[in-house]
Amino acid sequence: MEIKDLYKLYLQYPSIKIDTRKLIDGDLFFALKGPNFNGNHFAKQAIEAGAAYVIVDEELNLKNKKVIRTNDVLLTLQQLAKHHREQFNNLSRPGGIPFIAITGSNGKTTTKELVHEVLSSAYKTYTTEGNLNNHIGIPLTILKIKSDAEIAVIEMGANHQKEINGYCLYTLPTHGLITNLGKAHLEGFGGIDGVKKGKGELFDFLRQNNGTAFVNCDDNYIKEISTGIKNIITYGTLEGSITGRAISTSSFLEVEIIKGANIGSIKTQLVGSYNLQNVIAAVTIGKYFNVAEEKIKSAIENYIPSNNRSQLINKSTNTIILDAYNANPASMKAAIENFAQMQGKNKILLIGSMMELGEESKKEHEELVLLIDRFKWSKVVLVGNNFKNIKHLYIHFDNSLMAKKWLQEQHLQNSQLLIKGSRSMQMEKLLEPE
Repeated sequence: MEIKDLYKLYLQYPSIKIDTRKLIDGDLFFALKGPNFNGNHFAKQAIEAGAAYVIVDEELNLKNKKVIRTNDVLLTLQQLAKHHREQFNNLSRPGGIPFIAITGSNGKTTTKELVHEVLSSAYKTYTTEGNLNNHIGIPLTILKIKSDAEIAVIEMGANHQKEINGYCLYTLPTHGLITNLGKAHLEGFGGIDGVKKGKGELFDFLRQNNGTAFVNCDDNYIKEISTGIKNIITYGTLEGSITGRAISTSSFLEVEIIKGANIGSIKTQLVGSYNLQNVIAAVTIGKYFNVAEEKIKSAIENYIPSNNRSQLINKSTNTIILDAYNANPASMKAAIENFAQMQGKNKILLIGSMMELGEESKKEHEELVLLIDRFKWSKVVLVGNNFKNIKHLYIHFDNSLMAKKWLQEQHLQNSQLLIKGSRSMQMEKLLEPE
């Protein structure tokens, strides 16, 4: 079946599911495959659950008009997303509606959420749900964008080169932002230079397609790789069309916009000065799209982080920073240094391993221990195998469940805790009830 014919079916049945457990009557079921699953095996179940059509890429013993055979279900999903994306080229304004792509080593989800909140105060804005920012999540995000859209904000995650470039081919971004470039997914990218090249693929696309880049002037490499892009909007803490600084020493970040907007101070509900550039980026994009300054300020101040990202939790007499969604050397350094500067006399670190660092893993975990050594803590708990063969004097557990048991036995009062680690370490389990 041609994509244009499949698109006609999609317009009749615009809800797509890849999990039969979430499927309802009238959905299109795409039978995706992965290392540990094969959606083709659930085609019959999808039909019985009420799927309008099922898209498969294997020969099945199903004689049913609802079964559509294709060569590659994932590729078909991405091609369908591209076709849908192209329909927005003539909507709302000459040249179509803006599609803003956001990537980077750290802070891309928080930046995406802040940008979405700001733009939503003035436009019908669609964005990536949660962190559905990969080869499956991005096309699903695009296919959820309805015809009333005025702006779309798409988050792009990546762990190897050519990945961002591939996303751009069906997202077709008109605008883009790289939050920063650091030591994340070193194993897949082949080192820090690979990270820079891989994330820079977004700017390559914008350069080749007359797009607009929002450039973080605090990152010299981002400034460098933006060279040649025709339309550049800058921001930062020291230079840029919009500049700002952190002015609060309390638990929550307060930002003063110094140049480019008459917003004054923004009292966020974000923990950590490492969110400063994310806030400035959101202000910059809001101003670029002519969002009223009072709406920009209100949108950012009312945003509350969730999903284990820099959440401030008050539990009994204890204050907990839960930042357990992900971790790499740069984000770990920022979180620990920020925590060290916060007020409190009984600070406890509970730190999980950092993943996907490849050959640099041992060195990066050793440097993390040295960073921890620089500050005075009441207790430090290190979790995961990456800390086993490293010299340190701290408490160590193999997994988060063991650390949870230890934490519950402490019966802490009037303490401040930072809980951080890579996603696979599941450090949020430390706070789950029995």
